[in-house]
Amino acid sequence: MGCLISTPKDSNGNRRRPGNIGEVSVFVPGLRIPKSLDFSESLGDHLSKSLVERLSALRTRIVVMASQEAPTITRTRRKTATQHGGSTLADLQHALEDYLPVLLGLVKDGSPLQHKVQFVWVNQEDDVEETAISNAWYEVLSVLHLMAMLSLSQANLLLLPRTSADGYQPKVSEDSRKASIDVFLKAAGYLDCAVRHVLPQLPTHLRRDLPVDLAEGVLRALCLQALSQGVDVQLGLAIDSTKATLAVKRRLACEMVKYWQQAQDNILNLPLSNGWGEKHLLFVKWKYIEAKAAAYYYHGLILDEGNTEKSHGMAIAALQAADEYLKESKKACEALNTALPLSRNPPLWGTMKYLSEKIPKDTSSKVRINRDLYTHEKIMETAPTLPDFALSLKPDEYQLPPLHASWNDENQNKGQYGSNKLKGDRT
Repeated sequence: MGCLISTPKDSNGNRRRPGNIGEVSVFVPGLRIPKSLDFSESLGDHLSKSLVERLSALRTRIVVMASQEAPTITRTRRKTATQHGGSTLADLQHALEDYLPVLLGLVKDGSPLQHKVQFVWVNQEDDVEETAISNAWYEVLSVLHLMAMLSLSQANLLLLPRTSADGYQPKVSEDSRKASIDVFLKAAGYLDCAVRHVLPQLPTHLRRDLPVDLAEGVLRALCLQALSQGVDVQLGLAIDSTKATLAVKRRLACEMVKYWQQAQDNILNLPLSNGWGEKHLLFVKWKYIEAKAAAYYYHGLILDEGNTEKSHGMAIAALQAADEYLKESKKACEALNTALPLSRNPPLWGTMKYLSEKIPKDTSSKVRINRDLYTHEKIMETAPTLPDFALSLKPDEYQLPPLHASWNDENQNKGQYGSNKLKGDRT
């Protein structure tokens, strides 16, 4: 069940893409926008007028807000950003949270109502401009995806450096960094729920026809991105802490490598060829390389603490690898920023500000000290294998909300109607 209609990319422009999205700390592949629909036309004969009106009002609110904000929500908006993210983001997030418990009534217990409404959303990463599917689980999936993208947008605002009151260089406060970790876990929770509990509800043929924005690989990659960027913030906090050991920092850096590698594996073979899709691939590639620079750096420092020639030689190889990856990451970052829509990096801060200074300096120093052990073999052939750590950061355990109370009233009214009808039939 479920009718699919896709609008090709050369149709009239419902999909408005910015030419420049400003500073990017956290990648957000645009916002999918719901298109208006008439619930009364498809559900008027099946549900009470009040419930149809509730569904219509809640969804219309989302359509209006998302349509207004989508062209600008990925841009840097320092002035409107509050301490905990933009207020507009919170308003739209609340609208989605209000809508979801009412929407879920259409899919409860396999209700045939789930196939009555054709839901239409404008895509961002897919070549097809918009996708219409007559299945309410598609709507649930789209809502969760949008909730996750709003959370990533909020995290981006939290992690953009701001000029401090003392007039020194822009920085991100510790409170904002800690708040961003919670937001990342929330985003990952929405996406994890989408993959594990919503996608399986869609028939196989509809899952194949979903836009690439909602492909399982993209959802998993975005979830892994959120977790990895959360670990990145943790690493930055560890760098600032006098109590964090090298072993702790290495573990966090190695976990980042693992998250980004899995993210890349999930989307590498997907058709992400247009603007947002290509930029998504480039972002994952950049962060993966950047994470390897951090991991090899800390691995090299720990190896250098050994007392053998072999450990010192391996340390040099690891540090040289870190230096090479750091250089490569700068090229990957440039490729990301020049891909449409254009973007730019915020002023360096946190993990990469520290590492961009320390990696070249420490690599040069260690090579000079251990000159006799240094060989001219290719670095990537001699770099030691990174330790394999279990991933510690997990998504929030988000669960779909219970049905809105209006569905209880609906069921009671139906029961009352059925009882009265039965009595009438007997007289």
